[in-house]
Amino acid sequence: MKVIFLADVKGKGKKGEIKEVPTGYAQNFLIKKNLAKEATNQAIGELKGKQKSEEKAQAELLADAKAIKEVLDKEETRVRFTEKVGPDGRTFGSITAKKIAEELNKQYGIKLDKRHIEMAHPIRAIGLIEVPVKLHKEVKAEIKLNIKEA
Repeated sequence: MKVIFLADVKGKGKKGEIKEVPTGYAQNFLIKKNLAKEATNQAIGELKGKQKSEEKAQAELLADAKAIKEVLDKEETRVRFTEKVGPDGRTFGSITAKKIAEELNKQYGIKLDKRHIEMAHPIRAIGLIEVPVKLHKEVKAEIKLNIKEA
């Protein structure tokens, strides 16, 4: 019996795959537990339509990420911060991924999730700093920061 997997089943198939499995296994286990459904022509057509729309959505996300990367790569795109500095040359407050994302949106209108900004620890120094950011699984860029003394 041909079935379309609705979820990953270890050793049998991944979500969205169409496979031939024993009829008893399909009816008594996979279909009963909503892990798969019978592969009728209508169900196969729906699956192909879903996959096509998903591919289109992924292509749009990739295009958006590339556009943001182009803006970030420009030399004039520098996120400016003005922080109070102590006698040792370190800032009183630290610049976190959340602050960077907020300033990037405020100064350039680029919306970015703070979780995509790759920082090992918050920044506490002044000067020109570049912070890596993962825009998409295939697209990486760097945000240029200009941190000045207040």
